[in-house]
Amino acid sequence: MRRGAMLDLIVTNKEGLVGDGKLKGSLGCSDHERVEFKSLRAARRACSKLTTLDFRRTDFGLFMDLLGRVPWDKALEGRGAQDSWLIFKHHLLQAQEYCIPKKRKSGENTKRPLWMKELLGKVRHKKEAYRGWKQGQVAWEEYRETVRAARDRVRKAKALIEINLARDVKDNKKSFYRYVSGKRRTRENMGPLQNETGDLVTQDMEKAEVLNDFFASVFTGKSLSHTAQVTESRDW
Repeated sequence: MRRGAMLDLIVTNKEGLVGDGKLKGSLGCSDHERVEFKSLRAARRACSKLTTLDFRRTDFGLFMDLLGRVPWDKALEGRGAQDSWLIFKHHLLQAQEYCIPKKRKSGENTKRPLWMKELLGKVRHKKEAYRGWKQGQVAWEEYRETVRAARDRVRKAKALIEINLARDVKDNKKSFYRYVSGKRRTRENMGPLQNETGDLVTQDMEKAEVLNDFFASVFTGKSLSHTAQVTESRDW
């Protein structure tokens, strides 16, 4: 908040992540005021409800046994191609339900990078040291050395992965271009915004103007005043 203009926009990548915004007073002689809000843990830890088949835990012996018990000659006798397929599909899905367990499907962003496979212990140790330092059980010097050691190992692992990919690019082009594509990946575009007249805007230039007007009103205390011009040459 500044000079009576209240900040009422907190940008997050998921709905329901924050709540209970409160003003906590100014910092010294500054005309800015602190805003305190809660990060909702339930919304932050929400994960996908999509499930997929876990073939690693499949009981293939029982699967083959269940399908072998079906009297296929009698079940498919006098049936056409479509009816035979529906009968086979029914028994196959029943056997699948008994023998192949399901697991929650993880998104592509949850996959660990290549360099982390050999450094899980170091990363986990750094997190434990941070938790201990916050609770007063670990000294600052010990935590700092742990962070520095983990950071150094991570940097060296990343550099080694890139060197190996560049060296073996002729024999393993797929891994090289997959790594490059992952580095070039961008975030999703911002959703539609509501302008001063209540209409939803979807074009990039229009959304940029709405945000420009909003932040101008925050820092000037005026309702909607332009303090910066958005040009068409800028890449939003």
